[in-house]
Amino acid sequence: MITYHVLLTSRTIFLKHESLSGICFRTEHKEREREDRMKHSGGNQACFVLGQKTPSIRDLYSLGHKLGQGQFGTTYMCREISTGREYACKSITKRKLITKEDVEDVRREIQIMHHLAGYKNIVTIKGAYEDPLYVHIVMELCSGGELFDRIIQRGHYSERKAAELIKIIVGVVEACHSLGVMHRDLKPENFLLVNKDDDFSLKAIDFGLSVFFKPGQIFEDVVGSPYYVAPEVLLKHYGPEADVWTAGVILYILVSGVPPFWAETQQGIFDAVLKGHIDFDSDPWPLISDSAKDLIRSMLCSRPSERLTAHQVLRHPWICENGVAPDRALDPAVLSRLKQFSAMNKLKQMALRVIAESLSEEEIAGLKEMFKAMDTDNSGAITFDELKAGLRRYGSTLKDTEIRDLMEAADIDKSGTIDYGEFIAATIHLNKLEREEHLLSAFRYFDKDGSGYITIDELQQACAEQGMSDVFLEDVIKEVDQDNDGRIDYGEFVAMMQKGIVGRTMRKSINMSLRNNAIS
Repeated sequence: MITYHVLLTSRTIFLKHESLSGICFRTEHKEREREDRMKHSGGNQACFVLGQKTPSIRDLYSLGHKLGQGQFGTTYMCREISTGREYACKSITKRKLITKEDVEDVRREIQIMHHLAGYKNIVTIKGAYEDPLYVHIVMELCSGGELFDRIIQRGHYSERKAAELIKIIVGVVEACHSLGVMHRDLKPENFLLVNKDDDFSLKAIDFGLSVFFKPGQIFEDVVGSPYYVAPEVLLKHYGPEADVWTAGVILYILVSGVPPFWAETQQGIFDAVLKGHIDFDSDPWPLISDSAKDLIRSMLCSRPSERLTAHQVLRHPWICENGVAPDRALDPAVLSRLKQFSAMNKLKQMALRVIAESLSEEEIAGLKEMFKAMDTDNSGAITFDELKAGLRRYGSTLKDTEIRDLMEAADIDKSGTIDYGEFIAATIHLNKLEREEHLLSAFRYFDKDGSGYITIDELQQACAEQGMSDVFLEDVIKEVDQDNDGRIDYGEFVAMMQKGIVGRTMRKSINMSLRNNAIS
């Protein structure tokens, strides 16, 4: 039996094994081939997702450079033709909307953004448009960067500053709850600054997992991120109180630089969340005010009925205006940890990517045969129908919705089909990634000059090659460099890789077991 970890991003899933985070295979011609096939098919892009015809976005806006990539589509800079004002345009690929549920998710996201419009710390939606291939959501442009990056760049950081930030975040939660919306995906990455010089311009940007709720309504679907997920979500019996728990986790990180529930594996994180023990003994907690600890305990109460509401959090003495949160600088180690929490993940992603791409044909021969068996039209890519039929042949009893989840899990390049590289990335067993020859291959990728050491210049070069920016490499080297010689040797590199998941946050996470149906 193989237990797969299914890491969901937005409304979609990445199927990966343990710490196989960030593995990504690219096929240059796949997207073009997919578009050619879609021209001759009657896929979901033919229907109206928005329920009615809309003006062409290109008549109203000119699309600019790419700002980011998500599982369902891409976000671009755009400029309104009539005014010259700049906005962000999230373009969702309709061919990825395989089921009615997918379509409803997009509609609901747009409805919720309109419903919440007007609150100062929620990104403003400008409009939604649709064409045969995409749904476009035009919204306020947040060009000031992520919350953690701003904290790190700011330098001086205190409990009072953390209180100001969490007040904004919990204010968003209160606004959502008062309007009957549960966010379900709060985390620092989902808060951006409109202006990099104004901390109060912080905006919540992603409502892809948000839902409308009624008082007393119970939800059962497991959504969220391992570090931030509330225990009742893991138990599949929750309501809006889960958002307050998540905000409490963010507050703990803002004050200490590390998450409160930590483990080497994802399942270990879940176990820690369910256990609910909060560490207030390690540094820097002896120097943190009792009021801050009291608020965190009240937000991270394992019993939802006894947890503070968002409104009560905002009235807590530590957080309210002119409250008791001290303004003295926090231990510099907190800022250092925040940097590491963000940067170590990116470094490990690069290493895992290199390892996966170095696997031999012999190591993946069984998986190759399974791929060929499922790819019945020999197109080099598995469609949803082929995956469904293939799993049935292997004796799977998964529901269509679960098969759709697996489809989206493996489709890393967001094309609507699973190519060979994606199939291998999704199903390869982790122990193949931990063999010494693969770790050595990854080390050599970073060690550009073959000196036996990885320097900061070589890491910067690797980041550029992988398209990764804003990685605080100096702090990563300090963390990994055990002998303090300013560089990383092979032993130190292996120790880093064997620490398990490092700082990766996913938007949804569940465990899925394909008993007797998976490849051993």
